[in-house]
Order: sequence, then structure tokens, then C-alpha cells
Amino acid sequence: MKIDVVMLTKDSEYILRRCLDSIYRNIPINNLIVIDGFSKDNTVKILEEFDERYGNLRLIRDGGTRAKAREIGVRNVETEWFMFVDSDVVLCRGWFDKARKHAGVGVGAVWGVNVDIIPNFRSRVFYKLALHVAKKSFKIRGGLHDTLILRDAVKDIKIPSYLRIFEDAYVMKWIRSRGYRVQICEDAYCLHYKPPENWYWRAAVSVAKSEVKCGLVYSGLYRYALYYPFFSAYWLIYNFQKIKKAYSYAGD
Repeated sequence: MKIDVVMLTKDSEYILRRCLDSIYRNIPINNLIVIDGFSKDNTVKILEEFDERYGNLRLIRDGGTRAKAREIGVRNVETEWFMFVDSDVVLCRGWFDKARKHAGVGVGAVWGVNVDIIPNFRSRVFYKLALHVAKKSFKIRGGLHDTLILRDAVKDIKIPSYLRIFEDAYVMKWIRSRGYRVQICEDAYCLHYKPPENWYWRAAVSVAKSEVKCGLVYSGLYRYALYYPFFSAYWLIYNFQKIKKAYSYAGD
């Protein structure tokens, strides 16, 4: 069985090659449908390289919101099942073979757990806790980092165009409202590498404001805010490491 894969890109070059490599290694692709938000870096060049190599990449340029891009992707899907993959993740080995086992009767989506990676930070205990939090968070707000979806479950979806983020929460809510179950596949996962600029405090505050506007307001996901202290730990750890590194250089 082959499936279509839908990906949204915008200035994604920093991790895109690793992302695409992991997709082509672990997913039986019919078409890779990429909706690009007019990237200004080398994103399109990288996509063209992979199209030359595999010959099944369809590039669509659109300057709208993530909500609109998701809809465009769904409209272009041809296969019974398809997959959303974010452009800043790396899929685990055997992702599709693990996830497809959960795609039974009555299932509308299978989500692979996402693990947010902190640059240059290793801690088995921390990431084990992060996995637990990711699963709990998904049950509240959903996610489309690496998600297998039944096309019939979303073929008529209309996502509010104002959703710059949290459109993934809307998609999951839609699937459940159609009577489908959403499964979590714990052994299919992706490593999520946030864009470098997202580690600055100003970006973190901006994201938080957007989440309040797009998430907590429209869908009542107030329980998700309970996890904000844990999410802020990512920025604390990252910036503490930067300060520690700067002091070590100064000492030398």
C-alpha cells in the first residue's frame, strides 16, 4: 500500500534534507505533496533535488495560513490513507510499518508521538518525561507532526482560515466529530527540531500569544495551559546551556 504525504514548508532548509530522507526511507510514498509558503531560503531548491531523485514530489506555492495550506493538501490527496508530516521532524525507523497496525476499522487517524529535541542536551529522564507530557497534551489539543489519516475522515473539512496555529487541534476535533477514533502509536515517533529562531525568548512569547488567540479562545483548550510550565523548561534548559557555554569560553 502506498500513501500520499502532505508537508507544509516555509524557510525549512535547516533540517529539511534529514526530514525528507527519513520520509523516503520509512514511508511508501505515492506522491509527496508540498505546500510552500514562498520560502526565501534554499527550501525549494532542496525540494527540487528530491523531486529529481524520486520523481513524485508535487510543489504548490501558497501564501495563506497553515489552515488554508492543510486544506489544499487534503484536496490534492489521491490515496485512501495519507500522512501529514511537519518539515522540522525526523521520522523513526519503520514508522509506517508500526503505525499501520493501528489503522483498523473505525480509526480516522494514527498519531506518532513527537519528541521535542533540545540542541546539545541529553537526558534520558527528561525525554522520558517529555514523552509522557506529549501524549497527555495530544489528548487535549491533537497534533499533526507525524500523523496517518483516513482520507474519508477529512475529505470535506473546512478549517477556519484565521488559524495560524492550532489548526491541527481543529483537524483532530473534526475527525472525532465524524465518529472516528484517533489512535496513539507509541512506538512510531518523530524527533522534532524546532527552528533556531524559536529558541529566543521573544519568539517564545510570540508563540504563547498566538496560542491564546488561536487555541484557548476558539476551542476551550484551557487545560493545555497546565503544561506551559513544562514547555517553558525547554527554553530554560537551552538558554542555561548557552550561558554556561559562554562562561566556559570566558574562563578559557
